[in-house]
Amino acid sequence: MKGSNLGELEELVLLVVAALYEEAYGIAVQDKIKRDCDRNIAISTVHKVLQRLREKGYLESHYGGATAQRGGRRKHLFQVTRSGQKVLSVMRDQRNRLWDSIPKIAFE
Repeated sequence: MKGSNLGELEELVLLVVAALYEEAYGIAVQDKIKRDCDRNIAISTVHKVLQRLREKGYLESHYGGATAQRGGRRKHLFQVTRSGQKVLSVMRDQRNRLWDSIPKIAFE
């Protein structure tokens, strides 16, 4: 799949959106990255990456309903597309092949 490689942050955000499934929106993505990866990423950066992934066709988005908890604002929710699933699968396979090719002695 030529041209489908993602940058590290793009891959991380795409994986987090997949993990959050139907609850993936900017703050939730930012929180999960902080919690699971111990990385602080500005919300503006998260939004830029989400938009870039949507433009590449790896994410689709829609707005959820407004809630009083959010001051009447709606969440901009994201989901991984089939193309996004495919690129993640390709990248996982590439990484696994590389890990599997490391001789055991290399880590002794």
